[in-house]
Amino acid sequence: MSSMQNSLSVQVPMKIAFVIALTAFGLLGLTPCQAQTQTQINLQASIATNSKEEPSSAPSKTVDSKTSSAPDGEIPPAVAKELAAMKAEIEQLKALLVSRGIAAPASPSASAGPAGLTAPAPTITSPAALPSSAVVPAMIAATPSPTPAIRTGGPVPTNPAVPPRVQETSATAGTQVAATSKPPKPDPFSQYDYTWLTGNPRIKEVPLDTKFFTPEIRFDVNYTYDFNHPADDTIGGSSEIFRAQEFQVEQAGVGGDFHWNNVQGRFMTQFGMYSETTPRNDASPARGGWDLDTAYRYVSEAYGGYHINALDGINVQAGIFMSYIGLWSYYNFDNWSYQPSYVSSNTPWFFNGMRVQIFPNSKLKIEPWLINGWQSYGRFNNRLGIGGQILWRPNGSISVVGNQYALGADALGVPGRIRYHTDDSIQVKYYDRPSEFLDKMAFTFTGDMGCEHGGNFAAGTAVSCDTTGSKIINGVRYIAPKQSFLGFMAYNRWWFKKDLYAVTIGGGRINNPGRYLVLLPPINGATAISGSPYFTENPGDPFKAWDVSLTVDYMPSQYITFRSEYNHRAANVPYFTGQGGITPPGGNNGNPGILVTGWSGPDLVRDENRMTFAMMVMF
Repeated sequence: MSSMQNSLSVQVPMKIAFVIALTAFGLLGLTPCQAQTQTQINLQASIATNSKEEPSSAPSKTVDSKTSSAPDGEIPPAVAKELAAMKAEIEQLKALLVSRGIAAPASPSASAGPAGLTAPAPTITSPAALPSSAVVPAMIAATPSPTPAIRTGGPVPTNPAVPPRVQETSATAGTQVAATSKPPKPDPFSQYDYTWLTGNPRIKEVPLDTKFFTPEIRFDVNYTYDFNHPADDTIGGSSEIFRAQEFQVEQAGVGGDFHWNNVQGRFMTQFGMYSETTPRNDASPARGGWDLDTAYRYVSEAYGGYHINALDGINVQAGIFMSYIGLWSYYNFDNWSYQPSYVSSNTPWFFNGMRVQIFPNSKLKIEPWLINGWQSYGRFNNRLGIGGQILWRPNGSISVVGNQYALGADALGVPGRIRYHTDDSIQVKYYDRPSEFLDKMAFTFTGDMGCEHGGNFAAGTAVSCDTTGSKIINGVRYIAPKQSFLGFMAYNRWWFKKDLYAVTIGGGRINNPGRYLVLLPPINGATAISGSPYFTENPGDPFKAWDVSLTVDYMPSQYITFRSEYNHRAANVPYFTGQGGITPPGGNNGNPGILVTGWSGPDLVRDENRMTFAMMVMF
């Protein structure tokens, strides 16, 4: 009995040594021959004192006499000595593995190997977890430094005594293979600095940004001096400037972007003048109930979405989102000028619907839309509109964007009239010398074309895209006037003293017979729903206009802009507010769609000159 116990006691260190040897082979990825060149000197010292045979009922003849005399339940001194020596060697092997970036084995786990052996579980051990006294022998320390190797796709070891490695790295070139991952793809349009673009905010750091939420806060306050000196301080014909000789809060917006596990959301409020002036340009709330302009009045953006990890990314989003037809942003802080030209000011700032942003690569975006209509909270008639954007930025100096819109029936109460529009822009940074006083120069050019066709000839709502059309009904000839839009705008900007100052000069021109994209002046409180008898928007009504502006910016911080701007605007028909104003005596009478008794009408003039001073903040 004592002899068998002695035999088993001797075989304990033998089995441990066997496990350590196999573990070292698996972790180092070596063949037995390679392992012998590095470890056999120390391991043989342990194994030489033990039997290499499997346990048997016969007493072992190789057992040390001191071992056989050890009492039951105690580890014989010889075995304890060998275990201590092996423990030191294990620590040396751990130190070697960590020095080569290989995970060191933890204590034996419960997974059984052949002949009842316990295989160590693969773990990742930091150098701090190892004893500071572990010293690699000179023979092992002289091994060449690890060299990255490309994984060849060989089979993963299946021997439970040699567990698969958590991370494969090479000890010497050609002896092991490493799992090399491709570098992560850059986010779309993140390879270059695009803060110089108009329509883009220029901030580069977002305070309080987190993995879940990116906050956004905006304040926009202006004072505008109108050289026409309107008696009622009311300015018309603009989607950015609304009152004269007064300080006004253009926008106070709070919101931001939510993002977690591929789920997205964005929300931005709009308090101030925008909450009144933007909804009044949408006639769709007049169709049906629930007062849509009130429901959405204080929201500029609100949508949710999901990110799909395909190509360079795909975003599926639905809600209210910015349109960027006309290049300029809805938020003045992002733009080169405060008052953009007509092709921007008179085209949509937002859409309500669904979009899919597809990024085939980091420099290209393809974005189809399915939307309620042309800057509308609801549908104008019985159909949706479709459209899309293609944005291409081949490098940090060029941005090309095309926005297309089609098939929307966007004339309230005229279901057969269909709208088409194309808006295409290029921005080029042609000078960039950060160390110079004049450090940057860039220009933009935008061209727009569009038209409407269809309608009811007998009701006088029919229009034509190309030339004036006609149709004979019951012997009566009805006319369909040309209804189209053609315009452009161009701007050039200079930055000085590391972007502390900037100057922008630009302007544009439009021709819009039928006036379907002309902003209705707020005569007697008129809106897109009410219309006005003092400025009609009927098929065939002519409208041509042009403008020029000079903008000077002072930007002491990336979060604030102080802006001064001069605007000259002109039209071929009386359109802008004159000195007499556009409000009836005693105020708006609540019925802007009819003539006001006893009022000679609004004072409309053909041109206007304005100076605007603004302070814009964004975090």
